[in-house]
Amino acid sequence: MKLQVKFSLYNAITKIAIIVVLGGIILFSLDNIAFNHFDNRLIKKKNRIIEHLNENEIDSLLNKEQSFTDYNILKEEFIVLTDISDNQKKASAKIITEKREIEGDVEVYRILNYKFSYHTNWYNLEIGESMTALSSIKNTIRFYMLMVLFAALIITLMTDYFFSNYLLKPFYTIIDKKINLVNDPAHYNYDNIPTSTDDFKILDNSINSLMRKISTLFALEKQFIANVSHELLTPISVLSTRFENMLNTPDIPEEHENKIYASLKTLNRLKVIINSLLLISKVENNQYLKTEKISLKQEINDIYEDLEDRISDKNIRYDLSITQDFKFLGNKALIHILLNNLINNAIKYNVAGSFINITGETWHPHYKLTIGDGGVGMDKELLTNAFDRFKRGNTEENGFGLGLAIVQSIAKFHNIEVEIQSEENKGTSISLIF
Repeated sequence: MKLQVKFSLYNAITKIAIIVVLGGIILFSLDNIAFNHFDNRLIKKKNRIIEHLNENEIDSLLNKEQSFTDYNILKEEFIVLTDISDNQKKASAKIITEKREIEGDVEVYRILNYKFSYHTNWYNLEIGESMTALSSIKNTIRFYMLMVLFAALIITLMTDYFFSNYLLKPFYTIIDKKINLVNDPAHYNYDNIPTSTDDFKILDNSINSLMRKISTLFALEKQFIANVSHELLTPISVLSTRFENMLNTPDIPEEHENKIYASLKTLNRLKVIINSLLLISKVENNQYLKTEKISLKQEINDIYEDLEDRISDKNIRYDLSITQDFKFLGNKALIHILLNNLINNAIKYNVAGSFINITGETWHPHYKLTIGDGGVGMDKELLTNAFDRFKRGNTEENGFGLGLAIVQSIAKFHNIEVEIQSEENKGTSISLIF
């Protein structure tokens, strides 16, 4: 999981938790806030009524079973005054919530009961306010509060995501430019990626330091291979010449002659290996030019003419299907070696009576050339190490395991992507994507 995703998930979880807790507190506190507000209003109304109370008001309220304020049409408020019997004469005030029937309609009211004495008489004053409006207001507040919290959550999550993306942009730039896009340490760019984050600066400098060491070791390895290969070719040539001269010796015993032939064969095999390593070394050191115009179809036809006899000997069905010829600039000799190795492998590791299919198609803006066969194929282990040097697809066949290593080096030199698919006893398919 990417660091940016982890940051976003952490921020999302923490913010959701905070908003859920705060939202719960606010929602549960809303009833208390509303009731306190109602109770304060009832107390203020009671105080105003008691303050302006006189005999006429008391008579008016006592002569009616119930009386309403200016909002009596909506039955949102009521005031009731009643006499108190002797056993209830005790000053008190309490607030309750209960249902009351007013003119045939039952409503839930918040009611203030207040017992008081006036001119030696005791009365019970009830002031009520309907809870219907309160429920509507609470629902409205809850809805808008939830909307605000949800909007705040979305905005903060998006802000965190884009900010973390901005914050981590130098990190991904370092990974892409300094690691993923580096094919050759010799072409590595040591310029620092602009960033204000000290951690990324440390990472950038550490990668630069590591690549300097790798580049030095890589150059030494290439130079070593080239030097050793050149040095080995001379004694191999000398030994070959001596063995050939020994074969020209008259009356040489047959036993000695066979041993000399075996030694010459071994020297030739060693010479092929050294030349292959030299080729890889030169390609990786960019010692070739890419200035020739190459026709893929023409190169494949030329290779087929050279290998036609081997294809016929194995009775292999050869099918070339390139509807549109692909032409590009490169090194013609290297491309010929690349294609020759692939087609030669398709013949070597094929079975009698099977097939070789070569297809070419345009994948805008790419061109894909596929060479497939119905041969012995490779198991998963060999497929994983297919491009490693000295790994052979079939140990029973002659070869040094350098064919696909050469293919890979030449392909990288020409910016060609190589894909390989293979299944044991079913065949192999190798695609070149230009």
